[in-house]
Amino acid sequence: MSSPISTEIQGNVLVITSDNPPVNALGQAVRQGLKEGIELAAQESGIEAVVIKCDGRTFFAGADITEFGKTPQGPSLPEVCDAIEASDKPVVAAIHGTALGGGCEVALACHYRIAVPSAKLGLPEVKLGLIPGAAGTQRLPRLIGAEAALPMVAIGNPVPAAKALKIGLVDQLADEGRLAGDAIAFARSKIGQSIPRTSEGTANQDGVKNPDIFDEFRAKNGRKMRGFDAPNAAIEAVKAAGELSYADGTAKERELFMKLMSGNQSRAMRHYFFAERAANKIDGVSADTSLIPINKVGIIGAGTMGGGIAMNFLSAGIPVTILEMQQEALDRGTGVMRKNYENTAKRGRMTMEQVDGAMALLSPTLDYGDLADCDLVIEAVYESMDVKKEVFAKLDETVKDGAILASNTSYLNIDEIASATKRPGYVLGLHFFSPANVMKLLEVVRGKETRDDVLATSMKLSKKIGKVAVVSGVCPGFIGNRMLSKRQEQANKLIMEGANYWDVDDVLLEFGFPMGPFQMGDLAGIDIGWHRDPTKVTTVREALCAAGRFGQKAGKGFYDYDEARNRTPSDEVKQIIADFASKAGNEQRDISKDEIRERLLYPMVNEGAKILEEGMSQRASDIDVVWINGYGWPLYTGGPMFWADTIGLDAVVAGLDSHGLEVSASLRSKAEAGERFN
Repeated sequence: MSSPISTEIQGNVLVITSDNPPVNALGQAVRQGLKEGIELAAQESGIEAVVIKCDGRTFFAGADITEFGKTPQGPSLPEVCDAIEASDKPVVAAIHGTALGGGCEVALACHYRIAVPSAKLGLPEVKLGLIPGAAGTQRLPRLIGAEAALPMVAIGNPVPAAKALKIGLVDQLADEGRLAGDAIAFARSKIGQSIPRTSEGTANQDGVKNPDIFDEFRAKNGRKMRGFDAPNAAIEAVKAAGELSYADGTAKERELFMKLMSGNQSRAMRHYFFAERAANKIDGVSADTSLIPINKVGIIGAGTMGGGIAMNFLSAGIPVTILEMQQEALDRGTGVMRKNYENTAKRGRMTMEQVDGAMALLSPTLDYGDLADCDLVIEAVYESMDVKKEVFAKLDETVKDGAILASNTSYLNIDEIASATKRPGYVLGLHFFSPANVMKLLEVVRGKETRDDVLATSMKLSKKIGKVAVVSGVCPGFIGNRMLSKRQEQANKLIMEGANYWDVDDVLLEFGFPMGPFQMGDLAGIDIGWHRDPTKVTTVREALCAAGRFGQKAGKGFYDYDEARNRTPSDEVKQIIADFASKAGNEQRDISKDEIRERLLYPMVNEGAKILEEGMSQRASDIDVVWINGYGWPLYTGGPMFWADTIGLDAVVAGLDSHGLEVSASLRSKAEAGERFN
């Protein structure tokens, strides 16, 4: 097989080119070719400089993910980078697209870096629970200083070429269409000059002179980094670049890297990396299924959900017609959308021109007839089967043949909704999560008659609007809410048996969730679905509503809230719960945090097993994707099903048995056979 690396001598410059589509991943053959190219430059006296570039859409975008988990074959990336840096002839990296991870480390090992303005450079290994492993944590701060290096290594977001030039990561910007020529000319201009080796740089001294920058960085990014091991290891490695010699610093990096690589967090995050990609594959649907063009979208309902859903399409440049029943509701909804966009612009994430451009694509209407030419219509009305069937019957009469009709229902039966139409094959669920313009998850609910092209189009469209989509079958609550109901059921039982509701919340916070079930209720509003009759009080939630404790918006729910929305447990609520427990004859007892955690999380795993058993989820990893993107399950545990694998399915079954809870047949059989979900 021919090498993905080719070499060409242009006068006195050797051009080493990688052509390893789609992203020039640094697999073994690429590493070998790079090393041989550098060796060739050393051997040929007529070669006085080297340019490393890539064909295709990008510079080296990182490691070859197909090599993950396999026995590594030499040369290693650190060996290649060391060989590049050791060259006695100037080596220039010519960067377009993205130079990420190992690709950025290759660029750092080069003596100079030239990039087109659209390029980005970064070290995102932290997003896989790792740190760079080819001296990136040592070369980068020596080149640009610890303060500039910290966010790149410990947060992992790439920087655009203009910023890279400003901080000294890039030496020169090239014209977009002349990168190779500019890089060769730049390399020639450096012939005969002393060679700047990144490992010998001294910019890292800023961390020695001002050691407070590390604590300040931790304080500033504490919320983002909470619970993750890799960011703290990254900070430690960058700090070592200022305190240790290069050799000792790289040894420290290797020690930290190997510890993370063998740990559960990186395993979990690497699992998720592949899980998100696997979720795009639809069982039984060919990858070359013809797609339905979506040039115009209709939304029914301009409330919180409808407006948020519309913003996803407007931001992607897709025109939207939004329908309401009353002009006042329509004006209010479109006003909220504009305000949301303007707030985004104030934070610097959009320009006002982009705000105006997005809103210009919006057509508000009170007339169903204006939806007739839409390619996709999404219903986001009240969660009532009768109401939704009435809406779909109207859509069936109004909207052109071949258009997709979707419901944003979070719980109801898509097949029953589809029965209100004469085109059930064009009906499916698109369950967005609130706030719909922010939350990444989209559950795509496949009805029994949903056509392959309808499903494939919806999955492809989800990417265009920036969502992570997962296919679900038709069942109450689909994947996410079905499992959530089991957790909430146990949370409610625990507080009736003696657990403090704030302890229940705190157990999930300690596990890594952003909030617990009772905090979540306060945030969403306890009065959602309340019948508004203060004389009818049959549950704790109804009692709280009758007392005007509607949640954060009222300044009190399960918790009392101050002006900054800080929560404090409420004596009034504690008494309400105690009264309900007493009336029910529930004996109160102390409940340990271990029991709380097991009773909240193990039934979710059990329900996940049933979802798989029934074929409602295509694969266990899809369930993990749902919970990480839609419900705040901590990424560093890999999701509920991977976490269950990590602690052992036998431990989950034993825990469920000890608490007298249901164990599905499939979960028990897997545990007895020593199997895993993933």
